Amino acid sequence: MLRKLLFRQAPRAYRFLSTQSTLPLLSKCSVFSYCSSSRPEIPPSNSIEHLEDQPTNTISIDRSGLCSPPEHSHEPSSDSELVKHLKGIIKFRGGPISVAEYMEEVLTNPKAGFYINRDVFGAEGDFITSPEVSQMFGEMVGVWAMCLWEQMGQPKRVNLVELGPGRGTLMADLLRGASKFKNFTESLHIHMVECSPALQKLQHQSLKCMDEENTSEGVDKRSLSTLAGTPVSWHATLEQVPFGLPTIIIAHEFYDALPVHQFQRGSRGWCEKMIDVTEDSSFHFVLSPQPTPATLYLMKRCKWAVPKEVEKLNQIEVCPKAMDLTSTLAKRIGVDGGGALIIDYGLNGVVSDSLQAIRKHKFVNILDNPGSADLSAYVDFASIKHSAEEASDDVSVHGPVTQSQFLGSLGINFRVEALLQNCTDEQAEALRTGYWRLVGDGEAPFWEGPEEQVPIGMGTRYMAMAIVNKKQGIPIPFQ
Repeated sequence: MLRKLLFRQAPRAYRFLSTQSTLPLLSKCSVFSYCSSSRPEIPPSNSIEHLEDQPTNTISIDRSGLCSPPEHSHEPSSDSELVKHLKGIIKFRGGPISVAEYMEEVLTNPKAGFYINRDVFGAEGDFITSPEVSQMFGEMVGVWAMCLWEQMGQPKRVNLVELGPGRGTLMADLLRGASKFKNFTESLHIHMVECSPALQKLQHQSLKCMDEENTSEGVDKRSLSTLAGTPVSWHATLEQVPFGLPTIIIAHEFYDALPVHQFQRGSRGWCEKMIDVTEDSSFHFVLSPQPTPATLYLMKRCKWAVPKEVEKLNQIEVCPKAMDLTSTLAKRIGVDGGGALIIDYGLNGVVSDSLQAIRKHKFVNILDNPGSADLSAYVDFASIKHSAEEASDDVSVHGPVTQSQFLGSLGINFRVEALLQNCTDEQAEALRTGYWRLVGDGEAPFWEGPEEQVPIGMGTRYMAMAIVNKKQGIPIPFQ
């Protein structure tokens, strides 16, 4: 399958509370039942527990009984710096870490994170993203942004924000495609939310930026994309993007790399899956014997779900950072105007067990050599919708629709036909292949090359959702 594609930078880390933290939790619900008093391996369970509202109590989160760190050894270690760091966290806390914390360290550790100091995109990297497949993807996203700008009343100044821009290919194609529409491009100030220095440099090159030194004190250096004469700024987090202007936000394959918490149904309720160190110094999964802070998000997610949807599951993934990020987006859009476009692979419902690791286009064990493979999980689009609607009464949520429907409604069919009119045979083959990968479903029927290189369509695997200010009406193509 084409899960060889994508995954993006997570923003700031979601940190666990300390070993003896206290927090208000709903005490009598079965979700807070202890799974075991010792360090259990993950067992299957057919028991059904129900989540209900209960009075609030304060309980202690104690992980000390979960870990028995191996004795100190004087033997030389071949562990990488990131592995040593992860084991150090577990040893220091006297207990395991959550899957989410492991995921964020693996992806965004400042020294050894998967995304931080390398280019992981494209055929030579670990996965291929939609913008890398074809220029048409960025062009269609640009059409969407321009249509939204028109629905906003064509404001003279707009923030165009991309979360986790990778190499900057999507934004570069967007600007090239929109460069003839001067009123639109002249209104833009582009903000790239990216914390990887290596990727920031690649984005700077892709957008063909020129830096202008300001002589005024206290004024940051200004970059200008020569693709459309548009100012560009870089930020480590979304919060650093200035408020007060209408904002168009693009989150393409960004949510799938946000850290997820995994829960397993046990004999006494839902227990969080954690990562610990075995006696032979390798990583393995255990279940928390007590409620964890992320259980609050599990409770919220289960309240949003249809009861039957939860009853049939033995595992559930929740992504607190996705819920919180969506709330932030919705509040900003509700106040400043604008909208957000989210495109990713996922489900329009509760996600069970989707976390996976990819190294050099192949699936590997997520605990194998952390930091050498990308980690990602399915996006829970239903959770995004509920988070946005709860955060602001001034926004509306549309979709999800399949990527094939989204791109088709924006005119990708006409675009590929136009490009095919004036290209070489080699270019035509690349266009057809890219088009199929973006909108097709399964293996391309026209392929005559090597079987192992057959294009796989992701048109139905990926979905698109929009969050917009209600004053602007229903965005294209969700009408």
